[in-house]
Amino acid sequence: MDSNNSAGRAYIGSFTSAGGRGITVAAVDEETGALTVLGATDAVPDPSYLALGRGTGPGGAVLYAVSETEKGAAVALDISGDIPRPLGEPRPVDGNGPTHLALAAGHVVTANYGSGSVTVLPVLADGALGAAGCVLAHEGGGPVVERQEGPHAHQVLPDPSGNWVLSVDLGTDSVRICVLDPDTGKLRLHGKTVLRAGTGPRHLAFHPAGGHAYVLNELEPTVTVCRWDAAAGVLEAVGETSVLPEEARGDAAGPASYPSEVVVAHDGRFLWAANRGHDSISVLALDATGERASLVTTVSCGGHWPRDLALDPTGRRLYAANERSGNVSWFAVDPETGVPVPEGSLEAPAASCVIFA
Repeated sequence: MDSNNSAGRAYIGSFTSAGGRGITVAAVDEETGALTVLGATDAVPDPSYLALGRGTGPGGAVLYAVSETEKGAAVALDISGDIPRPLGEPRPVDGNGPTHLALAAGHVVTANYGSGSVTVLPVLADGALGAAGCVLAHEGGGPVVERQEGPHAHQVLPDPSGNWVLSVDLGTDSVRICVLDPDTGKLRLHGKTVLRAGTGPRHLAFHPAGGHAYVLNELEPTVTVCRWDAAAGVLEAVGETSVLPEEARGDAAGPASYPSEVVVAHDGRFLWAANRGHDSISVLALDATGERASLVTTVSCGGHWPRDLALDPTGRRLYAANERSGNVSWFAVDPETGVPVPEGSLEAPAASCVIFA
């Protein structure tokens, strides 16, 4: 099967070094949410995170992937068919272990965990990537010596206004707010929000109204609620909520669970977090202001070590990429309670990420 239309498709990233297929393309059944594999490629080593953009090729859409290796790279791929094909050459990010990437102001930006830096690469007219034009190094560390000996940028994303680029740093317990010049590709630090020491922020997600952000912490199973002022580019922490019940939070030796991804409902009523180790999805209710989060329940993730969560475009289903059990599971979201109800699973060895066209 081959198609020039990427609608109704999912793209699954996985660790080739752990037996993954690389990037898998799957059809999405609109009625059931079921995934059916169409094709895969291992042309990119360890494509642990993916993002979609636009190009001038036959299919229009372009897939971007990090290569989470010691000599990290970012790659553009043509997805006009069922097997992604590299578009242009892989581009070094001049950093180690890139874990995340996002599109902002005509550029692809990567978060490089190993080197604690953020890299900016231009997107060319056909969707391919140009050489890295800017690398912004983070500085600092944290109290959890074995994980916070230095900076570890884990996620990078634009804010809803498109005027700012935020990077979440696990090693320094902070979120950095930057300005990206669309003409030069230069990234400039505007400000930094320091969170509670030792929490290890990993990822954040914005409320659909744009005035709040939720930072999921990896070293403690909590989410930090923040106000976001898009006019001033200021992120302010205003509260913290556990994503696990008290009995599941671990003993004095450290947490037994390591949260990985946070997702907010399209209507802003619920927040979900994936918990590795506890192997669960947390359901939190958000109040009408978006400023208060309360834990409702946790449900099984349908596998082991959920590294990623994603809503489908309709917001009616939630998908979990379970790395160590090697599957992507999907759930119907109860619109009244926000509780995910399991519906199915697809084998996906060493799965790390799932995104939707």
